[in-house]
Amino acid sequence: MKKFIVELLGTFWLVLTGCGSAVIASSCSELGIGFTGVSLAFGLSVVTMAYVIGPVSGCHLNPAVTIGVVSSGRMNFFDGLGYMLFQLTGAILGAGFLYLIVSGNDSIAIGSFASNGYGEHSPMHYSLLACFLTELIMTFFFVLIILKVSDESSGTPFSGLVIGLALTLIHLVSIPVTNTSVNPARSTGSALFAEVIWPNEQLWLFWVAPLAGAVLAGTIYKRSH
Repeated sequence: MKKFIVELLGTFWLVLTGCGSAVIASSCSELGIGFTGVSLAFGLSVVTMAYVIGPVSGCHLNPAVTIGVVSSGRMNFFDGLGYMLFQLTGAILGAGFLYLIVSGNDSIAIGSFASNGYGEHSPMHYSLLACFLTELIMTFFFVLIILKVSDESSGTPFSGLVIGLALTLIHLVSIPVTNTSVNPARSTGSALFAEVIWPNEQLWLFWVAPLAGAVLAGTIYKRSH
């Protein structure tokens, strides 16, 4: 049970700090950190948890990562389902606590609550196809990087840092396109607490594209070993 609990806690931390940087810090005109700061926040959330819970659960914090690991043959399907359930729970709890914090300041609008979107709800109005391809390709490379640096034959003590930097880079590229998901749990947590309806209507893409990219990465990794 320990590995499931730490996945919940780790995903809670990722959503609270990553989405918190977008909703709170970047909304402050005097202390705004911009999308570069948000990118770093998501990356650092993974780095910190990688060294805290990595030895226990592998520090997935993301259903797409778990599906990629299952597809690679390094985890059985039922453990994968357990990971995903606890990740989703952690993400919802993290978003809920963030909502309570943000609700304590009337000057911050809840709005879309750092949700992911496409078309008119893409930060720079990218098309559905462009957003789908972005999420698929970014998740593919993210999961491939994770599988490789955590491989017993080529693992490194700096694997947590590599993974966190990869997530930072992904955000630097894709925030203007989709507001960056590559993580269905993170997208679901934000959508559930948004005060507009469109994040839930568009949530399907941020499950389908990341999971497809993850399965592709896991399959390629498995066939190359």
